[in-house]
Amino acid sequence: MDVLSEVLKAVTLDGAVFYNGEFSAPWCAREPDSRTMASCLSVDSKHVIIFHLITEGCGYARVEGIDRPVPLNAGDIVVFPRGDSHIMGNGSPVTPMEGASELKRVLSEGLTVSRHGGGGALTRIICGYMTCDPHLSQVFLGGLPPILKVNIRNDESGQWLEQSIRHSVDRADACRPGAEAVRAKLSEVLFIETLRRYIGLLPPKHTGWLAGVRDPEVGQALALLHRKPADPWTIAAIANEVGISRSVLAERFRHYLSETPIAYLTRWRLHLGAQRLTTTNKSVAEIAADVGYESEPSFNRAFKREFGFPPARFRSQSKAARGKDKPGTF
Repeated sequence: MDVLSEVLKAVTLDGAVFYNGEFSAPWCAREPDSRTMASCLSVDSKHVIIFHLITEGCGYARVEGIDRPVPLNAGDIVVFPRGDSHIMGNGSPVTPMEGASELKRVLSEGLTVSRHGGGGALTRIICGYMTCDPHLSQVFLGGLPPILKVNIRNDESGQWLEQSIRHSVDRADACRPGAEAVRAKLSEVLFIETLRRYIGLLPPKHTGWLAGVRDPEVGQALALLHRKPADPWTIAAIANEVGISRSVLAERFRHYLSETPIAYLTRWRLHLGAQRLTTTNKSVAEIAADVGYESEPSFNRAFKREFGFPPARFRSQSKAARGKDKPGTF
C-alpha cells in the first residue's frame, strides 16, 4: 500500500503553472508568500505551495530570514512547502523586484515570456503552485523544511516530465483545448515526483513522517490508517495487518513519528473532521461518525483539545474569517 498516495487523495491537490520567466544577470526577485498568493488566486480556504523549475542557467533561492542561500542549476525544482516569502536571483546584489506587486499582472498575462535583468547570463524559470487543504496537508508538509530542492534531470522519467512541462508552456499561446488542464496535471505530477525523490534522498537515520513512509512496517501501518481512518483500529489490529508484534510496531512508530499509532490516528481523524467542517454542510454528528467517533460528545471533546474550540464554533469562525480577510493559512 502506498501511504503517500492515500494522503494525497485526501488533501486534494490542485496545481497550475502561472509564470514563464527569462532573467539575465544580475537579477533578484522577492516572491510573495502563500497568503498573498491565496488572496490573488481567490483560494482563501487553501494552503498554497509555490515551486520553481529551473530550465536553463543557474541562480539561488532563500527563504526570507534565513541567511544561507540554496544554489540552483538547470533541472532543479525548488519548492517552498510552507509558502514562505522568498528571494531568488543570480549575480551581484541588486534591489529585489517585488513579485507581490507584479503578481496580478503576471496572472493576467498568462504564460507569455516575461523578461527582466541586467543583460548578462540567462536563467529561465517556470513557476507554479499547488493548493491543498490547510489542515490535512500538515501531515506531510510539517515534515518538510521551509525550502527543498531536487534535480529531475538524472533519469529518463524526470527528463520526460521536464520536457512535457516545457512543451506545454511553450505552446500556451496556441489555445489548444484542454491545455490548461494538462499543465495543471503536469504540475501535480511534478510536485509528487519531487516528494518521492526527496524521500529517497533522506539519510538512513532521518526521522519524521516522510522517513516513516519509507519504512516498510511503519509505512504499511500509515497506509492502513489513512485508507480506512474510521475503522475501529486497535494497536493489536494494526500490528496483525502489518505482520509484526504490537511492541515492535509501537516502538518503530514512536521512533519515526514520536507518538503511538492510535494517537496519530486520533489526530488525523480530527483534522479530517476540521476539513469536513469547513468544506461540507454535514452536521457535527454526521462528521463525527464519518471520521470514526461513536458519539458526537466524544468528538466534541477531542476536537476542542486539538483545536481549542468545539466543532460548531470552529466552523462558524472559519466561515467568518474567510469572509473577512480571505487567509491562506498553514
